[in-house]
Amino acid sequence: MRITVFRRLMADEFGSGRAQVLARDHVLSGLGGRTVDQALTAGIPAKEVWREVCDAFDIPAERR
Repeated sequence: MRITVFRRLMADEFGSGRAQVLARDHVLSGLGGRTVDQALTAGIPAKEVWREVCDAFDIPAERR
């Protein structure tokens, strides 16, 4: 998954503004205590990051 696709999924799910705040500020234990932005910068694949976001926010399977 490309990061641009990931960012679109985040915006579609949370709204553009909230998606940016979540990516910057919300720490996810499944990402080793990193934020989304930190995880992507560290080289964790966007698809893996998206899965962690989905798990953390109980996103339904049809939107994963």
